[in-house]
Amino acid sequence: MDVAVIGATGDVGRQICVQLIERRIVPVSSRLQIVARSGGRSAQAAHGLRADLIDAYAEHAPLIDVALEPSDVVADVIVMAAGQTIPAAPGVAVDRRALAASNIELFESYATTLARNGSGHELVVVVSNPVELAVAVFARSLGRHRVIGMGAWLDTLRFRHEIATSLGIRRQAVGGFVAGQHGDDLVPLWSSVRITGQTVDERMVAVRKLRGDRTLDAFGTEIHEAKQVLSELAVTDMHAAFAEIDRWPPDLRAVARPWLTHQSGAKTASGTAGATVDLVDTIFDGREIVVAGQVALDGEVSVGGRPVTGVVGVPAVLGPEGWTRVLLDPLPPDEATRLAHSIDRISQSLAEWGLDR
Repeated sequence: MDVAVIGATGDVGRQICVQLIERRIVPVSSRLQIVARSGGRSAQAAHGLRADLIDAYAEHAPLIDVALEPSDVVADVIVMAAGQTIPAAPGVAVDRRALAASNIELFESYATTLARNGSGHELVVVVSNPVELAVAVFARSLGRHRVIGMGAWLDTLRFRHEIATSLGIRRQAVGGFVAGQHGDDLVPLWSSVRITGQTVDERMVAVRKLRGDRTLDAFGTEIHEAKQVLSELAVTDMHAAFAEIDRWPPDLRAVARPWLTHQSGAKTASGTAGATVDLVDTIFDGREIVVAGQVALDGEVSVGGRPVTGVVGVPAVLGPEGWTRVLLDPLPPDEATRLAHSIDRISQSLAEWGLDR
């Protein structure tokens, strides 16, 4: 199977290419296509990136070529990582509407070209933000089961890591998912948490200890207040700001830590690339595996008594043919309420572009 990375010369795209080769996801007999824009600096950098990757991984690098036009993209799995990003600088707020306005034309260009020129079997893993917008655009052109956004999987891995850290165990021993919108409207599904080696009663005790008396009803307020605290601390002592996060519960840490990382100027390219490559690896593996991702639903599940129609992050089965089933058990009231709110926020945003259905 071949992989194309659109936006390969960006911070995240470059990391994706490196990890695809380092982890040997793309074998030597397959092809990695570096996709950039013609006529710009990224086109020059694409050729340099190709040479650098071959230089670094000559013994096990796949075939690597460069594509500079949407019509040149040919692969079984296409990673969409191009477009404007949120600046990594202190005090910069996330303006999802401006980001959407900057990127939607790019999304539509690649989506319509792939629909016209592709084989009809390509799978698209969306990294670009707003991830829900990109998923909606590509799903409309290619078919919804062939498109998945990695935002919910990245949030899920962060959530599992923070739980594992609190328990002093490895992340691989923790299950559980994050749903909703990638960003502040994410929904940590505490009801889905599983811990290897623990009985149901032991798990319930552990989760209760980790959460305390909190529910998700106040989670939005907690996130807002956490950012205010961190912003004030980071002005004079970034180390103290990161240390403050360690005192908070796992779900709040899973939101605050990457936010502060981006605010620090370090960006989150490695973690984002790692989550993306996980999804590519799952597709290449040939088996169906439960992940989380932003997908375009058409009533497969109901939240708060309403069938969900539109893009939202949920646990889903992913395999070489794309995503199939959604695995979302009945939710406790606080999770259902927050997820319904997140769905409404996504729908309102997509409605501006005629993509809410």
